[in-house]
Order: sequence, then structure tokens, then C-alpha cells
Amino acid sequence: MNGILIENLNVWFSEGHDRVDAVNGANFEVPAGGSFGLVGESGSGKSTILRALTGMVKTWSGRMEMLGRELGPTRDRSFYRAVQMVFQDPYGSLHPRHSVDRVISETLQLHGFSDIDNRVSGLLEDVGLGPEFRFRYPHQISGGQRQRVSIARALASEPEILLLDEPTSALDVSVQAEILNLLTDLRKQRKLTYLMVTHDLTVVSHLCTDIAVMQLGKIVEILSVEDMRAHKTSHPYTSHLLNSSLGRRREATEAG
Repeated sequence: MNGILIENLNVWFSEGHDRVDAVNGANFEVPAGGSFGLVGESGSGKSTILRALTGMVKTWSGRMEMLGRELGPTRDRSFYRAVQMVFQDPYGSLHPRHSVDRVISETLQLHGFSDIDNRVSGLLEDVGLGPEFRFRYPHQISGGQRQRVSIARALASEPEILLLDEPTSALDVSVQAEILNLLTDLRKQRKLTYLMVTHDLTVVSHLCTDIAVMQLGKIVEILSVEDMRAHKTSHPYTSHLLNSSLGRRREATEAG
């Protein structure tokens, strides 16, 4: 069974003369337990696909399936239990006046779990945070720790799919690797399916096995991470992204 199936997906905003086509004819699939990346520069449409999947964008056509279930215009509670999202900005996605304990406890309660106390402790342990973090507030912990809390919250419903929207882009480079290693371990341990959006090819090569390259709302190439690393690409835009990524990496190395 596929974890995610996208067929001829079109997503747009507004109507008539104001219509903006954000995604055009997208096709890809992610096997259950797989990890797939959508890469491209800002405005390429990659995050719009995540928003269509979660029901945040209503104006779309085509076919979307998750866990063998075709998606319609609305999402029910069972969908949000099986599918969770980790956002780009861990500070913005956490309520500033809610403690870590409250953030996770409320999610557990929302999905009908009991034994809240032990579950909160277990989730924090799973993401590498000790009990001393439980009653802290977002402003009292670092960016990487906040993202760990966000991941713990996403895991609270025991999902099968995680949608990752630039999950490390707001973090320092040294912390990015820690979060990517955590996500890699969690996918194996929990047999999760990942769909990740990023503009950073280094990040996608760490976490994903296959990628779709997007430009101006269209998928221009789908390839394995191994082929990407070997520069076995068929579209000039993919080569452009690779060369840009290598340039940034050299600059970072020289600066260090």
C-alpha cells in the first residue's frame, strides 16, 4: 500500500482574472514507510502540496490518497490522528504561554488517550528531552529543543505519516544534523512515512530516498537521492539547484 499517492494534482488560489495556479499536474507516490522530498526554491509550489493534503487549501483538482484512502474536500478526526505535520518555525508553532507539558497533554487528550502523565514523559524521552524540560515554556528552551517538542507533539497521536515543512531551516547548522538524525531514527522505530518540503538539498539527501524537483508549480524531475548525489539529472533546473547548493556549502566551509 502507498503511504501517499498524488495524481494530476492542480492547486490554485482565487478565481477568474485573479486566479493563481500554484501547482500544475503533480504526480508522485510515497510507499508506506518511505521518505520522499519535495525540493525547489520559494514559490515553486512544494508547501502548497502539503497544505492541500492537510485540507488547508480547498481549491484543488486531481486525486490525493493517503494510506489507501482517497481524500475529499474535508478531513475528519481520524485523518488528523494518522497524519501530523511538523512546521518550519518551532517557536511560532508553539503557544508562548503554554508549557511543554500542556502542549503535549492537550494533544493527547484531544485524541482520546489516557495515562497522559506517562505518555508525556515517554514522548519527551523519545525526542531526547529529559524530565527537566516538561514544565518549561517555549522562551525558556533553545530552537532545537523547541523543534523536539514540536516533534513530540506530532508523535502524540501515534500517526503513520509525518508531513515535514522545512523542519530544520530555522535552526543553526550544528543543530540541524541532530534533528535530522532524530527524525531518521524515529522513522525506523515507528515505521513512519515522511513527506518533506525543503529548499536545502543537503537536508533532503540526509533524510529522503527519493525526491521530486519543483519549479514554478510543476514537478520537472523525480529521481533517487543516489542519482542526485552523483549528478545524474535530466533537467537543467535540478543541475542549477545542485550547483547552488554546492556553492553555499563551499562558502560555509571557507567561512568556518
